[in-house]
Amino acid sequence: MTTPNLNNSNLASTGPSNDRPLIAITMGDPAGVGAEVAVKALDDPEIRRSARFIIFGLNEAIEYAADLAEINPFWFRLPHELVTRIESGVVVADYDEFSMFSPAVRYPTAEGGEASMRFLDDAIRSALGGDVEAIVTAPICKESWSLAGYHFPGHTEKLAHACHTKRVTMMFVGGRMRIALASIHEALFDLRNSFTIGRVFQPIDQMGEALRNWFGIEQPRIAVCGLNPHAGENGLFGDEEKRIIEPAITMAREHGFIVEGPFPADTLFWKAAHGHYDGVVAMYHDQGLIPIKLLAFESACQTTLGLPIIRTSVDHGTAFDIVGQNSVNPESMKSAIRLACEMALRKRTLPVAATMDNSKGIGGEHVNLSADNLDKKNTA
Repeated sequence: MTTPNLNNSNLASTGPSNDRPLIAITMGDPAGVGAEVAVKALDDPEIRRSARFIIFGLNEAIEYAADLAEINPFWFRLPHELVTRIESGVVVADYDEFSMFSPAVRYPTAEGGEASMRFLDDAIRSALGGDVEAIVTAPICKESWSLAGYHFPGHTEKLAHACHTKRVTMMFVGGRMRIALASIHEALFDLRNSFTIGRVFQPIDQMGEALRNWFGIEQPRIAVCGLNPHAGENGLFGDEEKRIIEPAITMAREHGFIVEGPFPADTLFWKAAHGHYDGVVAMYHDQGLIPIKLLAFESACQTTLGLPIIRTSVDHGTAFDIVGQNSVNPESMKSAIRLACEMALRKRTLPVAATMDNSKGIGGEHVNLSADNLDKKNTA
C-alpha cells in the first residue's frame, strides 16, 4: 500500500481545521480488531469530516486491515515521536519500534500488552497536555496487559490512575439508552464487601452532570436499579435497597437531581428504552451491559465520567477469533468517535470549571468527602 502525499485530496478538510476537534484514537492490542475498526470507521467520509485524527498505533497493522477491506489510503504516516498536532486529515503516529505485528498472532502476548499500553500512555499524555481534545480507545486485551506486567483490570482503571482521579464512572450509550454503572470489573460475590451509599451516589451525580453538560438535557430524569430481585421486595430478598440505595438517591435529590427508584431491573430497562428516563444507574456490570448490548449490540459505545479529559470507547473486545477475516462491524467505533466529537465541541462552550477541574472531572463530583466517608462507614 502506498502512503498518500500530505496534500492528497482524500484528506478531509472542510472549513477551517481548528473548527473541528482533534481526536486521538488508540489502536489497542495489535493482535485484535482495533486496526480494522479504526480504518473502517475513518473510511466513512462523514466521520472524517467531523474531526482531525491521530491514530496511536502500528501503521503496518493499519495497512494490512485496509488491504483486506480494499480501502484506499486516506491517512499519512509519521514516527510517533514527531506527532503532536495536525491541521487536517488523519495521521498514523507509528510505533515502528514494535515490530511484532504478524497476521498469524491472534492471541494475548506480552508484546501486544506493551504496545497497547504505550499507545494509551502517549494519548493520555497528549490529552492532559491539551494537544488532543478527546481519546477514543479501541479494545485492549487484559491478559496481554497482565503478561506485560500491567495489573489494571481495564482502560477505566488505567485512565483513573494516570489522571490521578479517585472516582470515575463507566457510562454506556446506545440508541435511546444511557446506562451508568455503580460497579464495574469486580466479582459479583465480592460486591457485598464494597457496596456503599457513596458508591451508588457517585454514578447518579456524575451521570446527572454529564447529561446536562454533554447531552444538553437541562433537567435529566435518572432511574436507579435495585440490587436484589424485585428491588428487594421491601426487605424480603435483601435490605441493600433500603440501607444503601435509597439513602444515595436521597443525597442525589438534595443536590438537585431528579432521581427515581430503586426499581426492579427487569421492568426498568423497558421503560428507559421507551423514553421514560434520560439515564439509568445499574448496580453491577452485567445488569447494565445486558440491556445495552441487547438493544444496540453493534452501535453502542461508552464514555468514562469523572476524568479531567474526554474518553470514549468501543463497546466490544479484541475479537481474536475473527481477526483477519474482514468481518468486524465498525459501528461501535463510529459511535464512539461521534460521541467524542460532540463532547469535545460542547466542552469548548462550557466554563473551565465544568470541564477540566481535576478535582471534579468531566461529569462532576460534588461531594467527594461525603462519599468517601460513606464508603468507610456504610459498607454492606
